[in-house]
Amino acid sequence: MLNFLKKYANNYSEKSMAHSLRIKRFKIFEDLIKNKKNISILDVGGTYDFWMKMNSKEINAKISIMNLTADAAGHKPENFPFESEQIIGDARDMKMFSDKKFDMVFSNSVIEHVGNFEDQKSMAEEVQRVGKGYFIQTPNFFFPIEPHFLFPYFQFLPLWIKIQIVYYFNMNFWWSDKKISDYNHAIQVASEVRLMKLSELKRLFKDCLVFKEKFLQLIKSFIVYKKI
Repeated sequence: MLNFLKKYANNYSEKSMAHSLRIKRFKIFEDLIKNKKNISILDVGGTYDFWMKMNSKEINAKISIMNLTADAAGHKPENFPFESEQIIGDARDMKMFSDKKFDMVFSNSVIEHVGNFEDQKSMAEEVQRVGKGYFIQTPNFFFPIEPHFLFPYFQFLPLWIKIQIVYYFNMNFWWSDKKISDYNHAIQVASEVRLMKLSELKRLFKDCLVFKEKFLQLIKSFIVYKKI
């Protein structure tokens, strides 16, 4: 069962369901901006590999990829199809950018990783400050399979139980081959993800439009966005 879920969730594989959903999701973003020329996009927490896999022929843009560390964006291919730059920065405090610096801020499955609700609020405020428009995707808190651990209803458990599961069952993130052997590491891993509810997203992005991404008629994730 776990191997099946890993095949489904592996967005690095172009044969996976997760990749297919990501392509459909990206088409929504593409439709928002495909008639715009020379726009600036800030990708918060993105990678070069993501943009290569999306293989967009419709977007005319300069893409700035921002991460906490230099290596998080991955290697830039020689045939990367966009003008681009790599930036080191924190989504919760983008003070290096002026107001409305970018035409669009894009972020795929990042806001659930930045910390507690106050951290998520800080990221949301910064996204709306530096971007004229935005496109923020995040998994749905109420989807039955927690998407990082592939464990049913993991997100509903108290933190202390999450820590015990992660530590005693060696349950790391599904994409990691690293076993959990240290209790402090287990605390770090179990604490890293805070999935969001639609009501919370609407509180943070007050003027947003919402797209509900479904899988088997269940809402798998939300996209909150603002057009430019």
